[in-house]
Amino acid sequence: MNTRQRILARIESKTHLGPDAQVDDRYVVMSPARPELTDPFLVLSEDWFSSPGFEWHPHRGVETVTLVVDGVLEHGDSAGNSGALATGDVQWMTAGHGIIHRELAFRDERAHTLQLWVNLPADRKLTGPRYQDLLAGQRPVIERDGTRIDVISGRVGELSGPAVNEWPISGAILTLEPGRRLDHLLPGRDRAFLYVLSGRASIAGHAVEAGQIAWSDPVPQALVSSIAVEARGEIPVVVMAYSGEPIGEPVAVGGPFVMNTQDEIAQAFRDFHRGDFGDVPRQARLQYR
Repeated sequence: MNTRQRILARIESKTHLGPDAQVDDRYVVMSPARPELTDPFLVLSEDWFSSPGFEWHPHRGVETVTLVVDGVLEHGDSAGNSGALATGDVQWMTAGHGIIHRELAFRDERAHTLQLWVNLPADRKLTGPRYQDLLAGQRPVIERDGTRIDVISGRVGELSGPAVNEWPISGAILTLEPGRRLDHLLPGRDRAFLYVLSGRASIAGHAVEAGQIAWSDPVPQALVSSIAVEARGEIPVVVMAYSGEPIGEPVAVGGPFVMNTQDEIAQAFRDFHRGDFGDVPRQARLQYR
C-alpha cells in the first residue's frame, strides 16, 4: 500500500475571548472565517463553564462533537435524550433538519469542554437528528510502546471508532509518553487537524505547543497517509486528531445554523420560530445523587 507522509500547511494558536454571559472562560481554536481552509470542519471552541452554561438553543445543518476534557457535562435535547457525560466522554450530535438542546455543568460545578462543528453536504443537511454517547470506557484503544490511540470515529488499523457519521470523519485522541513517536494513519483524501491539549509535540517535524492547532491538507495521490507525532519535553503529549474529506460547497453561517446560502439561513430561523424544531423542552435538571 502506498502510504504518503504528510506535511503541515500551517500552525495556529488559539484565541482568548474570555468570559461572557454563558461561560467562565473561552478560547476559539478554529473559527468559520475561512471555511475553505478548514473544510469539512467549521468551529472548535474550548469552554470552561459553571452557571448558566448553554441553555436551550437550536442547531441545523451540522454535527456537533463535544469532548469533556474535565468535569461533568449535563445534556438534554428535544428528541428526549438526556444524561451526564464525564471526563473523556464524547457527545456526537447530528442536528440535521433541526434540534434544540442544552449543555450545562452538572450541579452548576465547573465543566471544561471542546466542541467541534462538522459541516454536512447539502443533501444531508436536513437529515433526521441523532444523538450518540461515545463513552471513554467503551471506545476501542490501541496501546503500544508508550503510545495510546483512543479511536472515536473512523478506522485505525483493524479498529473502528463507534461514531456514526453523516460525512466520513476520522477522530482520535493520541497520548504519547515523553520521547515516544507515532505515525498516525489517515485517509489521504482528508484534510486533518491536530490540536495539542497538553505537552510539547513535534508534528510532521514542526514544534507544536499546547493550545496550538496544526493543519495538514489532503494528499490526493495516496489512499492512506501518515503524520508523524512525537512527544517532546518531560510530560506526556495529548493530541486531538481529526480528519475528513473536504465537502467543497458554499458555506453560510448564521448563529447556530450552517447552510449553503443566506436564504437557507433565513428559512432556518423562520422554521425554528414557527415551531418546526419542536417545542423548547420543559426538562428538569438532573437530580443530585
